Amino acid sequence: MTQQPLDQDLFKVVGGSDKDSDALAAKSVSFWKEVSLRFSQNKLALGGIFILIIVVLMALIVPEVSQYKYSDQSGVYNAPPSAQFWFGTDELGRDIFVRVWAGARISLLIGVVAALIDLIIGVVWGSISGLVGGRVDNIMMRIADVLTAVPYLLVVIVLLVVMEPGIIPMIIALSITGWINMARIVRGEVLSIKNQEYVLAARTLGANTWHLILKHLVPNALGAILVTMTLTIPQAIFTEAFLSYLGLGVPAPQASWGTMASDGAKAIADYPWRLFFPAIFISLTIFAFNAVGDGLRDALDPKLRK
Repeated sequence: MTQQPLDQDLFKVVGGSDKDSDALAAKSVSFWKEVSLRFSQNKLALGGIFILIIVVLMALIVPEVSQYKYSDQSGVYNAPPSAQFWFGTDELGRDIFVRVWAGARISLLIGVVAALIDLIIGVVWGSISGLVGGRVDNIMMRIADVLTAVPYLLVVIVLLVVMEPGIIPMIIALSITGWINMARIVRGEVLSIKNQEYVLAARTLGANTWHLILKHLVPNALGAILVTMTLTIPQAIFTEAFLSYLGLGVPAPQASWGTMASDGAKAIADYPWRLFFPAIFISLTIFAFNAVGDGLRDALDPKLRK
């Protein structure tokens, strides 16, 4: 008996073809590459990065190349903005343009260092609390609750009154309770991660607490940590400016944006440029950090991942 050849038209491919599978495989990208692609499509976040780059570069370059130093008295008092003094001068004849960028150094330094201290303390505290759990978690979070119950600004003001004014006392005061928000966020991330299979497998193989934190928990909570970090910096900058406005900032002749705004507010009726320029750069910098933080939050949102 002769077997008749089968007609190929009677059959059809169920599911995707090899060609479609290859096309889908070619489109797949890693998580962080997809995050960078989504972030690059956020024009507001890119604008924030551009503003921050300009501010940092100007803060690094201008005080070094200018013919005036931030404490030099030119002899021209309360001069309006001109070709010689781009942002005008203050009551002592100091160039506001140079002082703005010298103040940017101090304001950014205080904000970034305070945020880094909050990051380190918050990540360690939240990771240990969430991973160990039980009584340790309860005690550590009750300590955080007690610190949270005391008004943040009250703690900072009391510490600055007790300590001598300066950059280091300001950083210490901002960091004394600023890490609590980071600790809570990291703890929540750790609680959601620690029961995953890969963490349980690492524990079964004998990994200790620090290995689990550094190799498994923190890397997988990095998205939330980065977003919180970018939003902590502008908060620290604003708090520094507010405290400096109250007279608790860095001592003269050093200048931060807050101390310049405080001095300028006293003469706003007659010499408004003395307040306008530090205030506008405080606003622009805080806006830029918030825009970058919002862009990172949107890019890292798993609900938006395709």
